[in-house]
Amino acid sequence: MKLLIVVALFAAASANVLQNPWPFTVVTRDTKTDAEVKPVAILRSTNDLKEDGSWKHSFASEDGIQVEASGFQKRLGPKPEDVGAVSRGSYSYVTPEGVVLTVNWTADENGFQAKGDHLPVAPPMPEHVVKMLADLRAAGRL
Repeated sequence: MKLLIVVALFAAASANVLQNPWPFTVVTRDTKTDAEVKPVAILRSTNDLKEDGSWKHSFASEDGIQVEASGFQKRLGPKPEDVGAVSRGSYSYVTPEGVVLTVNWTADENGFQAKGDHLPVAPPMPEHVVKMLADLRAAGRL
């Protein structure tokens, strides 16, 4: 009897997954239906890939989105296989309030770093920490 109940529960759960493979509801600020959404035209789009591995990409759309990015390969160590990518770019978009926000970014051996007037900035390092790091560096321990 227990086996029959387990099999019935498994069958019911499987049927629900097959009917709705994504059981979560996505909530957005925009309540427009698919019929009300107007496609956004791409005004400009460029892609340039060079034989040395460097590249450039950009596009602009009629809703104010603009993207520009470029990158190249960089040797990061003494071996030929010690190669990484360096990328730089920016993107901007218009908020629902009509404000244009721009992010300038770099991705390299130091990680991804984004800057923008609207992005939070860490507070300055306390002076005693700056002095401690300088002392460690001078002692060759950093």
